[in-house]
Amino acid sequence: MALAPSSWQRTPPALSPNRRKRRPDASPPSHHFHGPQSHSRLSQRLRRWFPIPPQARSVVFDMGNYVSGLFGGRQPKDNGLGLLKSWYDARSRDLTVATDEETGTAQRLLDRRVKDSRKAALEAVKRQKSEPYYKKALEEARRNDGRLEEIGIEVRLKEEKLAEIRKLDKAAKEDLSELFKPLTEEEENEVHDCFHARGPSSKVLVLHEPSNIEVSKEKFQCLRPRHWLNDEVINLYLELLKEREKREPKRFLKCHFFNTFFYKKLACGKNGYDYKSVKRWTTHRKLGYELIECDKIFVPVHKDVHWCLAIINMKENTFHYLDSLGGTDHNVLNMLARYIADEVKDKSNKVIDTSSWHEEIVDGIPLQQNGWDCGMFMLKYIDFHSRGLSLSFSQEHMEYFRKRTAKEILKLRAD
Repeated sequence: MALAPSSWQRTPPALSPNRRKRRPDASPPSHHFHGPQSHSRLSQRLRRWFPIPPQARSVVFDMGNYVSGLFGGRQPKDNGLGLLKSWYDARSRDLTVATDEETGTAQRLLDRRVKDSRKAALEAVKRQKSEPYYKKALEEARRNDGRLEEIGIEVRLKEEKLAEIRKLDKAAKEDLSELFKPLTEEEENEVHDCFHARGPSSKVLVLHEPSNIEVSKEKFQCLRPRHWLNDEVINLYLELLKEREKREPKRFLKCHFFNTFFYKKLACGKNGYDYKSVKRWTTHRKLGYELIECDKIFVPVHKDVHWCLAIINMKENTFHYLDSLGGTDHNVLNMLARYIADEVKDKSNKVIDTSSWHEEIVDGIPLQQNGWDCGMFMLKYIDFHSRGLSLSFSQEHMEYFRKRTAKEILKLRAD
């Protein structure tokens, strides 16, 4: 009788022909490291627990009531800011744009972060094409003389102090009284009546004939506290800013205000970047001027649940991106760099090299502290920049700005 093979004679499990082999495309164990995560665990949980509700896409969405309902009628400590950020992170990738790297037709913008406005003067010197001879000689001498290096440090400190003094002096000269002028009792009552009056929601409260924009009672409700601003209210207010500049051209900068539909039309064509779709928006016959003549060009950018602002500064050859949540989007600015080059070439028959322009991100802009004031922050960024003023406001002013904007829309006149 044949004996059973000993244990050392048995076929090892790994070499057994009948043993099932692991498929090469099988998913790795859950404990394996997959690289850096794009979102924190908290934001992932927020997106699972609080998905974007379908009603958020309605004309008027009461963000405040929705957030309160999620927390059992209690207002969260952050006023819904964390929830908005989780939505923004989850949906920001939906806005597909063709970057310059993808198209291969233009260079990326130079990224220059200005962390302290006091260094603006020093940065301006660095941007010069050639440095003065004495600076080159000074740098050469510093290598052999430690005392000169000490003097150079003292000079830089003096320059920074002087820049700070000039900044304070400029702020002191800015007359902000008009920007925070309280509403009269009559204006307060008029705004209150429009916010709370009974009647059909479809009733038209305001009709702006030049732009043919009408604002119904339902759409006007977005100016109430804890509501998201809609396209009609934003676009009508931008039309009023255009008319304000025409009335008093010496008081305000020469600006162009694109409406809320421009950027998506430009960046979300079938092939991504689509200049032809917006080419006829800026004819001289329609505007009476060309964009190359403007000081600043404002471009509202909507990220599905969040309003941001891009600025093309034609005088300083810079691009700005202002996000009340503190973020930035280089794709947006590179898209606009390509657009302004095509626009100037088409309308003014001139060639500008936007690859030498800079992307400026100045820290310290006013930021929202809740989940519903992004649209109002964007409008005030535009308002203050069109006046050439620093952004001297904060979250505490938003309730006043909502009432003021409502008053100006009802009167069809921006102050």
